Amino acid sequence: MTLKEIYQFFQSQPAVYLNQELATCFVLHTLLKQDSYGTELIQIVEDQYPPYRLSDTVLYGALRFLLREGVITSYSRKVEGRGRPRLMYHLSQEMESQASELAQLWQDYVARNSLVFA
Repeated sequence: MTLKEIYQFFQSQPAVYLNQELATCFVLHTLLKQDSYGTELIQIVEDQYPPYRLSDTVLYGALRFLLREGVITSYSRKVEGRGRPRLMYHLSQEMESQASELAQLWQDYVARNSLVFA
């Protein structure tokens, strides 16, 4: 460690990793707009919500939970430019109202914490 590294740490925002509750709400927020697959969900967090990060472990735990609860379903689809089909996730229509409420929790969280990262 150097003094320069200490200054760099405080000048750049360290990544904030989402927990399973936040990841679940983020997934629902995203699936309300479009079907998606795991790798794409991780990329959306990095692209649209810096400095948040989403680990594979947390994401797939959230997806398993949502599948088990019947909030989402999955299907296989060939994604352009990819070799093998992707497991796509889709919001169950009958759960859309509850998904909207949980997605709002994600939006509220990001709005509250955006000042911290500005």
